[in-house]
Amino acid sequence: MIEGTTLSPWLWLLAPLVVVFAYTVFGISGFGSTVISVPILAHFLPITYLVPLMVLLDLAAALFVGGKGREHVDASEIKRLVPVMFVGFVIGVTLLVKIDQELLKAALGFFALAVGIHGIVNPVLHSTISKWWSVPAGLVGGSIATVFGAGGPIYATYLSGRLHDKSAIRSTVSALISISAFSRAIVYAVGGLLLHLPILVGMVVLAPFVWIGLRIGGRIHLGLTQEQMRRVIGCLLVLTGLSLLLRVFL
Repeated sequence: MIEGTTLSPWLWLLAPLVVVFAYTVFGISGFGSTVISVPILAHFLPITYLVPLMVLLDLAAALFVGGKGREHVDASEIKRLVPVMFVGFVIGVTLLVKIDQELLKAALGFFALAVGIHGIVNPVLHSTISKWWSVPAGLVGGSIATVFGAGGPIYATYLSGRLHDKSAIRSTVSALISISAFSRAIVYAVGGLLLHLPILVGMVVLAPFVWIGLRIGGRIHLGLTQEQMRRVIGCLLVLTGLSLLLRVFL
C-alpha cells in the first residue's frame, strides 16, 4: 500500500483535476472514468491501489447516474450480460495480484488506445448486432473490469450496437457498472485488497470531485449526439493510452 509521505506533491493538485475530468466523462456517457483516470494517476500510484479505489468511486457514481435515469435501463440486456460478466470476473480476479506493475500499465495503455481508436473510427453502429455478442462482451468486460476496473467501454460498445437511444445506453451501462463495482468490491474485500485506510481516505477526499464531474457531465450529455459522445471519449482514450505507454517504454 502507499504512504502519504512518499507521494509526489504534484499528485495533490493533479488527482482532483483528473477525477473531475474523468467523472465529467462518466456523467456524459455512463462509463469511462477508470479508463481515463487510472492511466494518468498510474504514473504516481500503484494500480493495486488505484483499481480498488476506483471501484468505490465508480459504485457511487453509477448509483447516482443510474438512479436518475433508471427508467431508461434496458432490463433485457442486463439479464443477458450479468451472468457472463460474473464468469469474466472469475477469469480476471487472480490477475491483479500476480502480474508485474509495469506489465499492467502497458496492457492498460494498449487497451485505452485500442478502445479510443475504435470509438473515433466507428462512432455509430448503423445495424443492430446479434444478442449473442453479449457472451464475449460480458466475458471480456468482466475480465477487464476485474484487472483494470474498466469494463464500461466494452459494455458500451456492445450496447451501442443493440440500443439506439443514447440515454438508454448511458443508463444501462451505469447499471452494469454499479453491479460490477459492487461485486468487485466484495471480491477485493475478501481478497484483502480493499479494506485499507489509504483507500478509504482516498475515497473520502475525492468524492466531492466525483460529484462535481458528474454534475458537469450530466449537463453536457443533454446537448451531445451519440456520435459526438463516442468520438470525444475516443480522443481522450487515445491521449491517455499514449501517455501511459510512453511512460512505460521510455
